[in-house]
Amino acid sequence: MYVETIVNFLSTQGVDFGLKLLGALAAWIIGRWIISLVLKGFNAAVARGKRIDSTLAKYLTSILNVVFNIVLVLAILDIFGVRTTSFAALLAGAGLAIGTAWGGLLTHFAAGVFMQVLRPFKVGDFVQAGGVTGTVHEVGLFGTTIITPDNVMTIVGNNKIFSESIQNFSALPFRRVDCVAKVANSVDPVDAIARLKEAIAKVPNVAATPAPDIEILSFTPEGPLLCVRPYTHTDHYWQVYFDTHKAVVATFGAAGYPVPDTPLAPRNR
Repeated sequence: MYVETIVNFLSTQGVDFGLKLLGALAAWIIGRWIISLVLKGFNAAVARGKRIDSTLAKYLTSILNVVFNIVLVLAILDIFGVRTTSFAALLAGAGLAIGTAWGGLLTHFAAGVFMQVLRPFKVGDFVQAGGVTGTVHEVGLFGTTIITPDNVMTIVGNNKIFSESIQNFSALPFRRVDCVAKVANSVDPVDAIARLKEAIAKVPNVAATPAPDIEILSFTPEGPLLCVRPYTHTDHYWQVYFDTHKAVVATFGAAGYPVPDTPLAPRNR
């Protein structure tokens, strides 16, 4: 019975089926060749631009490969006369359901894509992003890993980072170190400023240009408050920060400056 059915099928529709089979085979070979060319072109453009992280580039390539192959399979099924309308609607419905369920992750993914393109920071930069301050360890698809100064690994969602302000302390070649120094009322602040300028200029890695800013910042009951603001390369920020404080202590000690005392309120008699 099955043999008769096969013979009848081949005698009546064999030629047509053979032509469709050859057409489907040719469509698959040509389609795969075109897909490979498109993916190679995409990877070459990404490598040439050097603006997209390699992890993201591989992920996007895999997504494009899957999408193109689905389109190719649907086209081949259409050659055999298979109704793909319901199949495509099923995929669309599944995609909508998945997109709704994973909406939060998709927003982080979209933000990650924009971050890779716009490049507000890169791995190794010291930033303040998403309420977290530290060194960027990894820019992932859905979250960015930041190592805080106290050596805690913190993962922040890309959408949170991208929707808030970002401070990149490593973007510019020099950064200002902000310190303060208080002198007693009996000390001449001009003399203190001159001594500090000489001492701070000798601190390793302090930039000569722009020159350190050392001026009177404000006045307090104990005495004038001086701002001590040297500039340095971002790689040496913390070294200059701590060495500046040491230089202030050493300079005031060598000059014999008294310790600022808080004036006592007069007693009522």
